[in-house]
Amino acid sequence: MRISRRRERGSALLTVLWLSAALAAIGMSVASTVRSETERTETNVDDTKAYFLARGGIERAAMHVFWSRMYSSETGEPLYYGPGMPAMDLAFPGGEVRVEIIPENSRLSLNGSLPVTLLRLLEALGVAPDRATQITAAIVDWRSPADPMHPSPFDAFYSAQRPTFLARHASFQENEELLLVQGMTPDIYYGTSLAGEHAGLRDCVSVYGSFGGVEINTAQSATMIAAGLTPDDAAAIVRLRREHPIANATEFARIGESLGPSARALVLGGRTMYTLRATARLRGADGKLSDMRRTAAALVKVTWPGPADPNTGRSPIPGVEFLRWYDRQ
Repeated sequence: MRISRRRERGSALLTVLWLSAALAAIGMSVASTVRSETERTETNVDDTKAYFLARGGIERAAMHVFWSRMYSSETGEPLYYGPGMPAMDLAFPGGEVRVEIIPENSRLSLNGSLPVTLLRLLEALGVAPDRATQITAAIVDWRSPADPMHPSPFDAFYSAQRPTFLARHASFQENEELLLVQGMTPDIYYGTSLAGEHAGLRDCVSVYGSFGGVEINTAQSATMIAAGLTPDDAAAIVRLRREHPIANATEFARIGESLGPSARALVLGGRTMYTLRATARLRGADGKLSDMRRTAAALVKVTWPGPADPNTGRSPIPGVEFLRWYDRQ
């Protein structure tokens, strides 16, 4: 009888121990899940905060570009933004934002560049000659009107894709259409370095790009080579602007004299279209900047006050217009 009771007590004790162990395991699992979800939520919240901080930096930088014609009465220097300024650092109570200011005329015109210029650009970006030739032909085919009597061989390629699609056979409307042309790869389009050490095709051409010279402070080395500079001259300009931006017409003219006829491929300063690319970092409660970075970009059109158009008699309406936002760049 006593042995039976001892066995019952031992069984009950083992049951309690097993239940305690199971509850402890469940509790640890729930605690781990809650902790992970809390950290994930905090990361998402910080990501959202950083995104809107980046947008705020872009909007502020756009106004600085709009105010670029305001100069100090004492020093004569621009108060907000001047030609040749490739980026600006902006401080906010919640963090800091670095905004890259990329005039669209630092890129070549995607719709207006000659085939030989596009071929030279692709080769300067390191694309193999055979593939560069194929991509150049595909770009020209995409932007050229269709000929019903002579179907394009590229159309057959696009029709064989899954899903199928048709070439526009008209001007490119978006830079991203380049990703569809035969022979294009993400590495060629975007570049292979997040640090910007190796440019992609998107950094060198644009539907709003230049039909003439490219901006000397912000054009990629490959873009300057495609525009007519020698690789050595392009490399020398890159080294020079790393030391200091080329910000005045006197220095620009001196560079032009040293380059000779190829200097026609360069201009100083942007026009009206800009890409603003912002990288935001939040500031923590301890005042230190977070390691997390969030990028955003926008295509901006800036219109300054000016004389009336002789054809229409209308004066331009000054202001800043955001044509497109990119959530991540």
